[in-house]
Amino acid sequence: MKKQMSLFVWAAAVLGLSPVWAATNVRPRAASSADLTGAPAMRSRDNVNYQKYQTRSTTTTYQSRDAGDLYYSQPSSRSAMYKQYDSNTRLGTSAYTSATTTTTSRNVRTTRAETVRSELKRKYYLAHPFFQPLKGKFGSVTDLSYDMNSYDIALTPAEGITISDTRAKWDAKAFSIKEDFSYGITDRLAVIAMAKYDSTKYKFDWSTAPDDKMDDNGLNLWGLGAQWRFIDDAKWIGTLSGYFQHQKDIANSYILDLKGGYKVSRSTIYGVLRGWYVDFDGNSYGNGITGTTEEGNEASIFIAYDTDVDNVFYVEGGIGAFTVLDEDWTLNLEAVFGDYDWHNQASIKGAIGWQPNDWFALNLYAKTAFYDSADDKKLGYWAYGYWSEEDAAYVNGWMKQGDAKLSDYKETTIGLQAIFQF
Repeated sequence: MKKQMSLFVWAAAVLGLSPVWAATNVRPRAASSADLTGAPAMRSRDNVNYQKYQTRSTTTTYQSRDAGDLYYSQPSSRSAMYKQYDSNTRLGTSAYTSATTTTTSRNVRTTRAETVRSELKRKYYLAHPFFQPLKGKFGSVTDLSYDMNSYDIALTPAEGITISDTRAKWDAKAFSIKEDFSYGITDRLAVIAMAKYDSTKYKFDWSTAPDDKMDDNGLNLWGLGAQWRFIDDAKWIGTLSGYFQHQKDIANSYILDLKGGYKVSRSTIYGVLRGWYVDFDGNSYGNGITGTTEEGNEASIFIAYDTDVDNVFYVEGGIGAFTVLDEDWTLNLEAVFGDYDWHNQASIKGAIGWQPNDWFALNLYAKTAFYDSADDKKLGYWAYGYWSEEDAAYVNGWMKQGDAKLSDYKETTIGLQAIFQF
């Protein structure tokens, strides 16, 4: 039963524990059971950037073929003003004297101003939401995140069902390590492989009854994908990415990610549109915990987001801004609204990056949901393993116990990304 119930203990797609798609932001695994199987809401990781290179002169700014979106001014301080003196001897006779006189005239000339150009250091910002490795180079994004998800539940028992405690708080906390490793086939096309390890603690904190708790650890996600930067000129940048992701015992997901940005001075203003097709291993998903009774019988409780469903489609869109604060520091802000099958959510993410050289960067980020339609929703409350008065025996099976009304939904992620290109 432990293995069977491991199918649903992960927080469902958009309700539980999302960090990044990034950026990042990956949403956690869905809760599920053998025939109540959960699904993830996954985000694609935004692993694409572009390079900036320029020359600067007192008269003209020259841009490279990559058309960087910010320019560090380094004007020339050299003066181009010169004075030249010409001396000549002029012979003439004065009206008042017959003597020959010599005069010296001074001609002042301003020469043409010289144009002094200086090439600036090439900077390829690894924390940029459009980052991907250049041709022949490898990219690595190691994402360490701490995810928190909670909500209150009020149970309404079904007819004929008695529940000893009808109020609880669902609480899930996860520490995750995710690695995205990519290779640049060309400057515009890259392939990527990914894997994720989770260590998660789940708890139903009942108001009077003893708490139900469960831990789950393991390498639970892997995937493959490709990233195509289809435009990158003086004003515009755009990428199209596709991914396949597998979550152990949960589902297969097919993800499409489209981003487009407009370059303004030191910033890139961009929009993002993502879609997931999630194919479940089972037919239901939600949050739950499994364990054993005092008599040693297997038992589980489960909040079902949806039942009798084989697949779902999620979609989200948003806007963001990436800006360079100075040569080594960057700032990224992003707001996203998504439709995740059984509920909608609006979230905001902020990240500050530090890049001391061309091959390494650190990116500290935080994401939180400020709106979620999960509040006041009624979901099914299920139990596995129950005593049947009719059969006078303990039954190993699922039974709907009633409805669970959700409130005070919260979801927050804090993370640190170590980014390399080599």
